Amino acid sequence: MATNIVFKEYSLVEEAHRIFSLLCDHSVELNIPAAAGKHKETVCFDLTHNQIYYPIPLKVTETLAALKGVEGVVAAALADIRFGPSQERKVRVNLERATVFGFQALIAKMDNMSKACPEVKAKLKNTDIHAAQSSLYRRLAANLYRTKVKEEFFHLHGSLNPTSTLNMIGLDGHRSDVQDYEEIIELIERHVQQYTAQELEEMNRDRGQAGVTAYRYEDFIQSPHGIEISQQPCWTVSPFGTDLPPTPFPTNRSLKVLEGIKVLELTCVIAGPSIGRILAEYGAEVLRITGPKTPDVPFFQIDGNMGKHVADLDLKTEKGRAHFTALLADADVFIDGYRKGVIERLGYGASLLASIAETRGKGIIYVDETCFGHVGDWAGRPGWQQIADCVTGLAWIQGDFMARDTPIVSPLPIADHGAGCMGAITALIGLYHRAQSGGSYHGKVSLVQFNLLLLGLGQYPDHIQAAMRDSLPPQFFDLRYCDNVEKSSSIALSIIQSKFQEGSALMGKVPGPAVLTEKWYSHSYKAEIEVARPVVDIEDVESGFVRASRPNGTDKPCWAGNGMLNLDYKIE
Repeated sequence: MATNIVFKEYSLVEEAHRIFSLLCDHSVELNIPAAAGKHKETVCFDLTHNQIYYPIPLKVTETLAALKGVEGVVAAALADIRFGPSQERKVRVNLERATVFGFQALIAKMDNMSKACPEVKAKLKNTDIHAAQSSLYRRLAANLYRTKVKEEFFHLHGSLNPTSTLNMIGLDGHRSDVQDYEEIIELIERHVQQYTAQELEEMNRDRGQAGVTAYRYEDFIQSPHGIEISQQPCWTVSPFGTDLPPTPFPTNRSLKVLEGIKVLELTCVIAGPSIGRILAEYGAEVLRITGPKTPDVPFFQIDGNMGKHVADLDLKTEKGRAHFTALLADADVFIDGYRKGVIERLGYGASLLASIAETRGKGIIYVDETCFGHVGDWAGRPGWQQIADCVTGLAWIQGDFMARDTPIVSPLPIADHGAGCMGAITALIGLYHRAQSGGSYHGKVSLVQFNLLLLGLGQYPDHIQAAMRDSLPPQFFDLRYCDNVEKSSSIALSIIQSKFQEGSALMGKVPGPAVLTEKWYSHSYKAEIEVARPVVDIEDVESGFVRASRPNGTDKPCWAGNGMLNLDYKIE
């Protein structure tokens, strides 16, 4: 069990506030509305215990809390527009809840069963159509392995269909004869070790796969892509298309900041869906579209689809495209969670959005989330959280923290949720500028840019890292570079949960801001679900969901008002 260490000489609250202030100091570069600045002094960061929860040497809780602070002040500025100005509209960010935000997709439960419970699979819609999750052999095609050169490591990633990645290194896409975890790792690594990292990069590029070399931070920022992306701000929000008049918000019936705002979401797995989830917390009507044959991780839909309607459309058919275009015509926000160029090839890039906005005389907010960013040689590469961690050097930093001479991928999807928060911030910023100045706005975020923010803020001092290591259980240091994220995340989550328990902030049991989760009955799942609570509280503003999550493809592909009853309800 992890030991609860409280650092008297270091304040997580003070550091969160410092990072928040640093972000606000770059308000022009980040296009944060000046009106949000008046709420800066009202932001309160609170923490039940001055405890570092993550077994990671980087300031994760503090950074996520700071981003949530920015999210809160921009939402407060929107509240001023909708409900009248208020100098005292205080914004409160709880650091325990911000901590949980960084891995909230993993802690969802259904009928008290977590992701690790085999029985939970029977309650989920099987969208793992290529067995990328259900087959251990195929799942380990997304993992870190040694290359032909001893000091080189390459993170294979078969995405949601590992066949091409396995074939790339000379293995069959499916193997029923190997079931043992260690045997599979040894088999795949033996094939990876036939190649150098450069050879794997070239093979990977030719097949359009998501693998990447594990770089050290100093090597990445000296690469052509690293040089270019490191010169970019954390996020950008810029006008696009023709000038259009300001768009007033709909008449409000409640104190939800985004009530009446329509959000069309085309995303996959954690980062993109978390953008829409946050906007749903503020009252937006979010419609997530997936394809009827599009693979997805079934368990992550419990958290990622919270507060949304979800529907299937086949965008490769004329009928599906016509239906999607009609939905876009009414959308205020469009979230694109695919790699750069995918949506353009489907015909739904910025140029079409600008045309739609001009035709209807009302701007649109385009939130564009990728892995590698939107500039540089690698902008069009596919990627995931593990890929972002390996390419930016975070994996080597984690390995160093664990006294290893190998990289260790972060056990938790921090970059996914961090980029998701930044994406939601760009949507809020765009909506503010659309209401005040008019026009359409393009928000750009990436997992790599979140990691660069996190890395740029520095590591904990050496003596704090030493105390952190002393507080961690032996099984954490038994983790190897080749252990997959299911194994490492399970250990990391148990460490964090024990710290919460020892700090008397047991999830969902303590009244007040330390309550970290909430329970709902989902009519679509026919089950009780438990998910992370929203992080930000704003005075005189309502937040929270109006419906529970549901599996992909549950609803009709249309905006609300289609006669569907909301039979979900909050339990606690």
